[in-house]
Amino acid sequence: MDQGDPRRLIPRTNDLLALPAVREARKRLNERVIRELVRHVQEQARRGELAPDQVEPALLSAVAARTATTLRPVLNATGVIVHTNLGRAPLSAGAVEALIAASGYVDVELDLADGSRSRRGAGARAALLAACPAAEDALIVNNGAAALVLATTALAAGREVVVSRGELVEIGAGFRLPDLIESTGATLHEVGMTNRTHLRDYASALGPDTGCVLKVHPSNFWVDGFTSAVPLHELSPLTAANGIPLVADLGSGLLAPDPHLPNEPDAATALGSGADVVIASGDKLLGGPQAGLLLGRKEIIARLARHPLARAVRADKLALAALEATVAGEAPPVIEALHADPGQLRRRTDRLAQALGVPVVPHDGRVGGGGAPGFALPGWALQLPEALARLLRTGNPAVLPRVHDGSCLIDLRCVSEADDERILAAVRRAVEAFEAADAGGAG
Repeated sequence: MDQGDPRRLIPRTNDLLALPAVREARKRLNERVIRELVRHVQEQARRGELAPDQVEPALLSAVAARTATTLRPVLNATGVIVHTNLGRAPLSAGAVEALIAASGYVDVELDLADGSRSRRGAGARAALLAACPAAEDALIVNNGAAALVLATTALAAGREVVVSRGELVEIGAGFRLPDLIESTGATLHEVGMTNRTHLRDYASALGPDTGCVLKVHPSNFWVDGFTSAVPLHELSPLTAANGIPLVADLGSGLLAPDPHLPNEPDAATALGSGADVVIASGDKLLGGPQAGLLLGRKEIIARLARHPLARAVRADKLALAALEATVAGEAPPVIEALHADPGQLRRRTDRLAQALGVPVVPHDGRVGGGGAPGFALPGWALQLPEALARLLRTGNPAVLPRVHDGSCLIDLRCVSEADDERILAAVRRAVEAFEAADAGGAG
């Protein structure tokens, strides 16, 4: 390297590692991560992207910004409550406290009174049964798909699962129910048509090879027009008379009816209508952590719990703790957003709009996560230029708006009122960055 080459002035690794702020960072980051940050800024300088005297400030900035996880908190300003790309349900304060408490040693499978082994997650199970008395027993696994796989494997592996063609849905990321069920070793026996299925279709399909009958709530779409489906209360006498378990996959996670969502199924009603097992998700309308809930008849839940697959899909202690606190504690953010007071939402939106000098437009929120498809939650949004969307997403804090019809929309339904000032500051910073970039381009 030439003696006059400015790269000779790039700070040495040992000198950078010895900086006080870098030494302090070792309390939260391991040595490998810190050295990667050092190498990164040095490589930037070698490529000419940083001047040698900019290496140290760049490293200090990188170290200050780096956390032990790459996941970034996001303020959800889309109006979509159960946002799959944002991790679905945000946890309540009580659930967060429970999760932290469970991060150490806890009695997840131990009776402290006599020192013997106890049933795993007994507290979460008891909370679910108290919230849904129609269930005789409950089993908690790691997600809704796992609950369906466990149920169909334990009840119908090597046999048939009878299901309506109109309920063979595709869920997130391209996963299709037929593929999921057939992976268990069961055979699908489809009945009826896409738009119409009758009780006689189920009756003609039942036989000695039937392992279970499955009803799936088509949570992420609806079929309108010339349609027909068999409700649980009509199907259950048929399955009971033939001694065949009736499994209802509800998807969304309501344990009891919610008058705000009159068409959304719930576990209590499904069990009361004769379902032997109900499957629901903990991280959707229940508002808790990712979990698959199986509620129903004691003998069938026990059968599922004894199956070897139950061990592979069981929920961990963190999910069990957060789930119990969600069911037994205060209303989670999902429920608060669903039942948000329209007048208060409007007042909050107007206040930010006045501070920013931007218009307010009507905006319908959504349940999201496959819940209540097509059901609108009337509200309002700040209307901003579309160009601000990326600046908001990549800012600090990260704010996710909705981009629609050439506008960047900020809906406060899923934003805590305590975060309104953070939204206001984030928008102002995005506007300043946009104007600066525009002025630079014009120059």
